[in-house]
Amino acid sequence: MGPNGAGKSTLLRILATLVLPTRGRAFIATHDVERSPAAARSQLGYHTGGDEGFYGRLSARENLSFFGAMNNMSQANIRQRVALTSERMGIAGDLDRQVRTFSTGMSHRLGLARALLHQPAVLLLDEPTRSLDPLAAADFRHLIKHDLVRRLGTTLLFASHTPTEVEEVADRVLILDHGRVVAFDKPRGLCAATGVQNFADAVTALARRPAETGVLS
Repeated sequence: MGPNGAGKSTLLRILATLVLPTRGRAFIATHDVERSPAAARSQLGYHTGGDEGFYGRLSARENLSFFGAMNNMSQANIRQRVALTSERMGIAGDLDRQVRTFSTGMSHRLGLARALLHQPAVLLLDEPTRSLDPLAAADFRHLIKHDLVRRLGTTLLFASHTPTEVEEVADRVLILDHGRVVAFDKPRGLCAATGVQNFADAVTALARRPAETGVLS
């Protein structure tokens, strides 16, 4: 969490090997993202709440097959994983529809299916519910928390501006300001540190504190 310009998206893009860090080191599943980017990418999925980058005139199945091939998956593995992830994301019945006919919520589910296609150990989400209506956002939060994290054991790191969303989903919260760490603790720990009961109030209070330096793990 953090204000606009705090470095949330930049941090995720560094971890996704899309941006090089100016200093320091970052690791995905023990792989240095700068020295071993291919190994790091093999262990992660990356999904944003904006433009998913799909080919609108192709079907969902064709899009997933294309991105599976980009991940060096075999055709047999692609077919198996497309069937499994689409079923898990609730879009199995829409695989042969053109993606341009999908609603925003369905596009989000397709984006998650793509991110999970190669069975990553780590999933990075950048404000995944920002363009969803309240009901779709609640359904999406349930999906990532219960299906991906609890049932599949996927490690999830996500950026959000919504305190209620973070409190509902997150085990630990990192608050950033201009690329530096302001606080890093469980939601209850952040409330205790600020002496307030409401998590949103704790985030507001902490955002006004001077940033710290240190190593994140």
